[in-house]
Amino acid sequence: MEAIITGATGLIGNNLLHQLLNHPSYTKVTAIVRTEIPMQHPKLKQLVVDFDRIENHHDHIKGDVVFCALGTTKSKTPDQEQYRKIDYQYPLDIAFIAHQNGIPQYHLVSSLGANANSSVFYTKLKGEVERDLKSIPFKAIHIYRPSLLDGDRKEYRSTERFMIGLMHVLNPLLIGGLKKYRSIKIETVAAAMLKQSLKQLDGIYTYDSDQLVQLGE
Repeated sequence: MEAIITGATGLIGNNLLHQLLNHPSYTKVTAIVRTEIPMQHPKLKQLVVDFDRIENHHDHIKGDVVFCALGTTKSKTPDQEQYRKIDYQYPLDIAFIAHQNGIPQYHLVSSLGANANSSVFYTKLKGEVERDLKSIPFKAIHIYRPSLLDGDRKEYRSTERFMIGLMHVLNPLLIGGLKKYRSIKIETVAAAMLKQSLKQLDGIYTYDSDQLVQLGE
């Protein structure tokens, strides 16, 4: 199989990239990036693009599956218009091209609580991209809604580090319907995405965080 991945420098995307490269079912992985990633691998091809002109690379976005882990943060992108471009417009632009090129599967990293009718900017934005992605007739769409991500970040975020530590204490107390609010390891999310891509399913699937744990472990 041949994979396309966007967001390969992010927390989930980078872990997923390494898992794809190390998996025998994937023979080629094309990473769509703004700037080249400082790594080499015989299976890896890097496609350096301007996401505002992604249509210029239409003929290079081909394969069997697209994994989209694009996303930003308020600290990195305080301007809401630019934030919307990264989290909403770019994933859909790539989805339209992928469908035109006959790629059957699209896998999107969203967020727990995504809701197009939310009054909160972030959860509303995630809900909107989920909603509009579903209008593109892929053979299969997989939407992943992880909770707080537990993993090593390149940048130091004191609030997130505190929350991860707190969740290590609270996780065992979150049972039943509350399990989806437990923090989740990045490698678990990435493993779930890879495993679902190999099943060749048809339809639209949405996975909350507790389901990702079951799939990725």
